[in-house]
Amino acid sequence: MKKLLEGVGVLLLIAGGCGVLRELTGWFDFMGFTRFLTENVGVLEDRALFANIVIAVVGFAVLMTSDQLN
Repeated sequence: MKKLLEGVGVLLLIAGGCGVLRELTGWFDFMGFTRFLTENVGVLEDRALFANIVIAVVGFAVLMTSDQLN
């Protein structure tokens, strides 16, 4: 369970970080997950940077939670 949570946390943290970089600089066009999420969900259309920050923070929280497991 710990390894699964670590894997999910790392993926979310990387996806969120790349999404933030993509929104700020225009790089990382290959990150289709974050683009799909922020462009196709109506509420998140104008809030792509915020959504990517939240994805990165959730990934960090999952990593910290997995670290607390035995």
